[in-house]
Amino acid sequence: MKFGIVMFPTDYAIDPVTLGRAVEERGFESLFFPEHTHIPTSRRTPWPGGAELPREYSYTYDLFVALAAVAATTEKLMLGTGICLVVERDPIILAKEVASLDFISGGRVIFGVGGGWNREEMENHGTDPRTRFPLMRERILAMKEIWTKDEAEYHGKYVDFDPIWSWPKPVQKPHPPIYVGGDGPGTFGRVVEYGDGWLPIAARSQEPLADRIRRLNEMAEQAGRGRIPVTVYGTQPREEVIAHYADIGVERCTFWLPPVPEAEATAHLDRTAELAGSFAKAGAS
Repeated sequence: MKFGIVMFPTDYAIDPVTLGRAVEERGFESLFFPEHTHIPTSRRTPWPGGAELPREYSYTYDLFVALAAVAATTEKLMLGTGICLVVERDPIILAKEVASLDFISGGRVIFGVGGGWNREEMENHGTDPRTRFPLMRERILAMKEIWTKDEAEYHGKYVDFDPIWSWPKPVQKPHPPIYVGGDGPGTFGRVVEYGDGWLPIAARSQEPLADRIRRLNEMAEQAGRGRIPVTVYGTQPREEVIAHYADIGVERCTFWLPPVPEAEATAHLDRTAELAGSFAKAGAS
């Protein structure tokens, strides 16, 4: 079992560089940052997590600027996008950002992706929420072409470009692992078609996670693929929960860190590291 941390990097919380060092020093394998380019003030779209949208959604740093700062000041820590809103980014630029981050970090990117939930936010980027998943599919397939071909081209309904040159290429081959977020009716089809892993939010599963993982891997087998790795996003910090996830084949558990100042953040990390260490010791005995 691998353990990671998730935090909204904001201008009022522990800074990304200090956080990355603290996470790596405590033995965590990965650090994931979420993304929102902005939050429309209309608040028309309800937040899936509850009634009131938390403050940090409006205060996040740019995802790749924050992760690049962490990459430059850590050595082994995996750098996760959790998630990158592909439907709000140009695919040629995004391919360049992901490849650049993977290159300067020595191959440490985990590329978590999703279609998002905030319809007004998408619309401000020119994306029709009704077609966001076909759009995401084409953008990811186009980025794979850019990452793996010296002369890449893609011709689809939503993405269309003639042959281009674009370097650097990612260190990880053929590209950084793509973890598809979500837990809707079409999620598993997206994971199996163009993903390398599944990134569900623990608190939002509509049925037992063990059943969902079983169905995902049945679909993968039918498609001629092997077992799909699963990273649980926002694991409850309890040993029995971690043990259950280990039993059902979860690859990685990530734990929420609230966006708080350094002293509070490091104290929280200490408690989470102790929990992870206790589970590791129990599993070894």
